[in-house]
Amino acid sequence: MTAMTDTTTEFLAACRAAIGAAHVLTEPADTGGYLTDQRGRYTGRALAVLRPADTGEVAAIVKLCAHYAVPLVPQGGNTGLVLGSVPDQQGNAVLLSLRRLNRIRAVDPINNTMTVEAGCVLQHLQEQAAAVGRLFPLSLAAEGSCTIGGNLSTNAGGTGVLRYGNTRELCLGLEVVTAEGEVMSSLKGLRKDNTGYDLRDLFIGAEGTLGIITAAVVKLFPQPLAQVTALVALDTPAQALQLLQLAQSRCASALTGFELMSDFCLQLVCKHFPEQRLPFARRHAQYVLLELSDSESEEHARALFESVIGDALEQALANDAVIAASLAQSRALWQLRESISMAQAHEGKNIKHDISVPISRIADFIATTDVLVQQAAPGCRMVTFGHLGDGNLHYNVSPPVGVADSAFLGQQSAINLVVHDSVDRFGGSISAEHGLGALKREEILRYKSPVELRLMRAIKQALDPQQLMNPGKVL
Repeated sequence: MTAMTDTTTEFLAACRAAIGAAHVLTEPADTGGYLTDQRGRYTGRALAVLRPADTGEVAAIVKLCAHYAVPLVPQGGNTGLVLGSVPDQQGNAVLLSLRRLNRIRAVDPINNTMTVEAGCVLQHLQEQAAAVGRLFPLSLAAEGSCTIGGNLSTNAGGTGVLRYGNTRELCLGLEVVTAEGEVMSSLKGLRKDNTGYDLRDLFIGAEGTLGIITAAVVKLFPQPLAQVTALVALDTPAQALQLLQLAQSRCASALTGFELMSDFCLQLVCKHFPEQRLPFARRHAQYVLLELSDSESEEHARALFESVIGDALEQALANDAVIAASLAQSRALWQLRESISMAQAHEGKNIKHDISVPISRIADFIATTDVLVQQAAPGCRMVTFGHLGDGNLHYNVSPPVGVADSAFLGQQSAINLVVHDSVDRFGGSISAEHGLGALKREEILRYKSPVELRLMRAIKQALDPQQLMNPGKVL
């Protein structure tokens, strides 16, 4: 915490009056959990952590910040990976936690919508949708702790993008507190509203740099009557792309998941979570996890899957395959995929890349970039997995065996440059679903065009002229 001036003391007193003294946290014992990033690599400083209870209190805080020229860092579940939801070391900002804005305001199964506050945990949205026979399809590893406000602010992806799109595609309207402390609301739940600029899309993916998302209307979908999961073993990412084409041609939109995982990824899972097992007699270079969601019946879904996988084996696109025979088996297959990130953490530090390239170029990207990374860091181990169906790879690099984490992380900038330059050459993006935050703020200058950067800065200046909203992030 920064030393208090008279102005700071006055500002914090006004905050206590606005939201209650119990929700203005200034003691290190109370603020610590908010100021350290999810990976535990960085801890910022703040004047205070503020915990408003509703949109009105958020607006009151933002007005006070504008009046006293105090920077403001919004935070949901603090599960981000690019330092987007923690303050810097200056200590002149406040951290605005939205966790108390956690109400489900309305569920409309006929309109297939749900109106939710920004602090709602993603898993709670999924459960509330299921309670009325509907599906909220956003799903990611942190769903038990991440919040929908953070998902919207970073335009999160997850495992369902192939069928349902990113979070942007799942949102019909927002409630936002602007940098002046005004409330903009478009919570009508309309699928068609062609009345000018789509202001909603300015705030989705903006990482809190233009305003504070406080609520949203999200889309719901009918619950599928059956979900069938399969794990396919194959040799190369190129074969995986051919399998994707085959599965999409036969299953169309019923194909809701298509995840690529290298052998090394799953060997890490089996090493650190020995209760998990691969269902094959021998190891294979690559694996694909497929999910089919069917609106007809489980029998229909299973027959379709068996036909697709049978053809894949016949055409030598796959070496082996297993189709889950029960919900428990399906969960076990998904557990392999969802445990990769935790297994990486148990193995030690690694250099993460959340990238996307055109789907058709993924195999060539992996082959080319693997060689370049090995030249830059001989012996390093590639942890490559991700959402092949939408072009998003988690292209992570672990140290060579015997090399200390600290020594390897000293090469991070050089390895990032190799990977991101390759991404750029393949027509991709250096941030597929995690955002830019502070971590990639400088790197993006190398890859965004001057026109794009100028337009982004113009929008920032127009909506946040005092530059108080999540400063130092994105731009």
